[in-house]
Amino acid sequence: MQWFGLNQLAGIGILAVMALFLVIIHLGFASATALASTMIPIIIAIMQKVQTPGISVLGMTLLLQFAVELRFHPAGQFAPGMLAYGTQTFVVRDFVRTGIAITVLAYVLTLIFGATYWRWLGYV
Repeated sequence: MQWFGLNQLAGIGILAVMALFLVIIHLGFASATALASTMIPIIIAIMQKVQTPGISVLGMTLLLQFAVELRFHPAGQFAPGMLAYGTQTFVVRDFVRTGIAITVLAYVLTLIFGATYWRWLGYV
């Protein structure tokens, strides 16, 4: 936690750092289920150690579970992408180009919801 500086961050900062970490580490996992089953227990342990007042361990874990799904660029690592690629109307570069843009957009929307709606609900 000291490496990431999570103890000094507000709830939205913790969400931003941990969600970005999950997006990057997802490149090494073939499925979101494998990533979730590996990382969610670690996330719970990290959230229990964070000393920021007002952080909901359950709420932040729920939001970071959404962040596990934020990866849309590899063509062969999710079923709809493989089906679309099998039609031979797309090339892998198309998946990477549009997938990175969609991943960035989803990450930004996660932060916007974290700063507004989810914060109002008490998750962040």
